[in-house]
Amino acid sequence: MNKAELVKAISEKADIPNTQATKVLNAFLETVTETLQQGDSLVLVGFGTFTVKERSARMARNLQTGKPIKVPAKKAPLFKPGKTLKDTVNTASAKKSKKSKKK
Repeated sequence: MNKAELVKAISEKADIPNTQATKVLNAFLETVTETLQQGDSLVLVGFGTFTVKERSARMARNLQTGKPIKVPAKKAPLFKPGKTLKDTVNTASAKKSKKSKKK
């Protein structure tokens, strides 16, 4: 699913026009981005948690030349799915695998 398909799905489920669904999705994405830029986490109970993890500087090796290179410290956004989301996904995949075995 891409962004356009997500907007269409939101539009249909919320019974709102595509333009409003686009605004809602963009506002959500901007809010998540701004929250993570500030170093805060965003918790959506049952769905998951968006956080930022700081990765320290380290030494690595260039695979082509074998020379050591320094990788600078950076921040990486992470998403940890919540229990409800994991259970729902696992239940759905279990149902799909049972159907495919019956064929």
